[in-house]
Amino acid sequence: MSQLPLAVLSEAANVARGLAIDAVHKCSSGHLGLPLGAAEIGAALFGQALNYNPADPKWLNRDRFILSAGHGSMFLYAWLHLSGYDLSLEEVKNFRQLHSKTPGHPEFGETVGVEATTGPLGQGVGNAVGYAVSAKMAAARFNTAEHTIFNQHIVALAGDGCLQEGVAYEAIAFAGHFQLDNLILIYDSNDVTLDAMAIKTQSGDTAARFVALGWDAVTVDGHDIPAFLRVYEAAKANNNGRPKIIIAKTEIARGIPEVAGTAGGHGEGGAKFSEAARKGLGLPAEHFYVSDKVKQHFAAHKQTLVAQYDAWQKTFAAWSKANPDKAQLLADGIAKKLPENLADLIPEFPADAKIATRQAGADIMQPLAKALPLLITGSADLYGSTKNYIKGGKDFEPQSSTSDGRNIWFGIREHGMGAIMNGIAYDGIFRTSGATFAVFADYLRPSIRLAALAHLPTIYIFTHDSIGVGEDGPTHQPVETCSGLRVIPNLDVIRPGDPEETAGAFAAALQRTDGPTVLLLTRQNIASQASIPAKTRREGAARGGYIAKKETGKLETILIGTGSELQHVMKAADQLGPGTRVVSLPCFERFDRQSAAYREEVLPKSCKKRIAIEAGVSGLWWKYVGDEGQVIGIDRFGISAPGDTVMKELRMTADDVVKVAK
Repeated sequence: MSQLPLAVLSEAANVARGLAIDAVHKCSSGHLGLPLGAAEIGAALFGQALNYNPADPKWLNRDRFILSAGHGSMFLYAWLHLSGYDLSLEEVKNFRQLHSKTPGHPEFGETVGVEATTGPLGQGVGNAVGYAVSAKMAAARFNTAEHTIFNQHIVALAGDGCLQEGVAYEAIAFAGHFQLDNLILIYDSNDVTLDAMAIKTQSGDTAARFVALGWDAVTVDGHDIPAFLRVYEAAKANNNGRPKIIIAKTEIARGIPEVAGTAGGHGEGGAKFSEAARKGLGLPAEHFYVSDKVKQHFAAHKQTLVAQYDAWQKTFAAWSKANPDKAQLLADGIAKKLPENLADLIPEFPADAKIATRQAGADIMQPLAKALPLLITGSADLYGSTKNYIKGGKDFEPQSSTSDGRNIWFGIREHGMGAIMNGIAYDGIFRTSGATFAVFADYLRPSIRLAALAHLPTIYIFTHDSIGVGEDGPTHQPVETCSGLRVIPNLDVIRPGDPEETAGAFAAALQRTDGPTVLLLTRQNIASQASIPAKTRREGAARGGYIAKKETGKLETILIGTGSELQHVMKAADQLGPGTRVVSLPCFERFDRQSAAYREEVLPKSCKKRIAIEAGVSGLWWKYVGDEGQVIGIDRFGISAPGDTVMKELRMTADDVVKVAK
């Protein structure tokens, strides 16, 4: 600390303030409060404390920095630029403009150095917890007595808005229980929220709250760089089984006296005072100014970082040579490599199988987990019902010595589970899946949406997918959930109709690497459609739709079913004559990605008499049945009664399909 280049770090903080002021003023849009208020924190982290290499932004052992308070994106863009990442000053000038690398909120995959798509408050806290889980898992699996290749820290910067959101509280409680001492949360505590001073909406003791949840907490002046670095380095060094929160007291919008320390400093309100602010900060008239001293400091600091990186590379090379199997496993995980013919690893189900697709999923999970050692799974306190537990995979436990477990007990924390899953997926080593009842998908819907936006290959196993839930009644019967998920762009929603379709669905979900997949599985037993070859069902599910039963005469009617209703259209076809075709359509999104020729082959435009049935709302089905078709759906809430009774009462039977067809 005696060699701390305090003067140049303080100058860098003001340079970063200037970049934020100029960028927000130029586009008349953005949030100045955090970039200005937390500037010294940025200087301490990027100019001194974080371990990273701008030339290799995906370096495996880098410290991960997540800006949970993503509205303060100019904080991150300024420091990425100053640190030497591939983010030019021109891109900083193009803040919030079309096709720039500096969008309004940080987006994973769009800007080098951005570790997570943030902006919806609290999500980044959950993502950071997921990163910390991934780091613990990686260290347990790959570090050896001779070589340590994973010892990074996960650092997140959050504000009052993040900590008020429930998703953050769920993730914080999880992190404390599971002793994620590689996690450091920096709380930009400026006593201000967007609308008003924070006292208007909060009065809790943040430090006491975190300590009660198993964290270490320390408060520091966020503008005192040496003091901040002392507590930060102490947090890194203290591997005591407790995550750390640094409560950094800051002044929002520092550097713009007219709005500093007030709610008016949160957004772009202070930008109109930019010229006076820049002068007060000691910056010249030149906009988007970076001083030579700051450039020289970061150039020299980069050399220090590269030397540390090179030393790690030697360790990694020695580890790879000594542990070729581990090295190959790690490489395969990062590349998301899968065995060829993945579906063939799953044994076929007996022809007379009559089981719930959630049970089929349990049977399918085991050979897949054996073939994919880096596949992990979790459940929101529902393993006994969702049945996605990896047998013999051990549990992820608080003790780091056993954190190579593959089953994560998330507790009753669906939203936290979703954000943590995203963090694991962002890290890119493990394939992650998580489970709950379908009706609770809305508890983690914001996390699912972000996974789709960020193209994360997460897998959601949602069971109890319809009114077939039965006696638990309408609160637990998700009539609208399936369609509600289908409208999220880049999300595959697969509702398989029997065990073999379920096998195809699981394989398809794993094979997809450019976005998330939801698997909707039944609570109730349904018949296996043994009249259709198993290979046809598996491949058909992977394609999203296929001809389950071909007409034997001139095509007159097409019956379309999905999930537990596939059995009804199969039975109905037997009564409707040789001109009836059955199409299974378990996944709209995958089917719509097929070629026009394939879609026409399955659903020829010439056949206008089409009937679709699904135990859910009917609205999305009309694009497949057309104006002359019919949809048998459930455009109301369910009923508390045995599942079979509810199905009959709400017209989910083969007889109802026949009546409509006739």
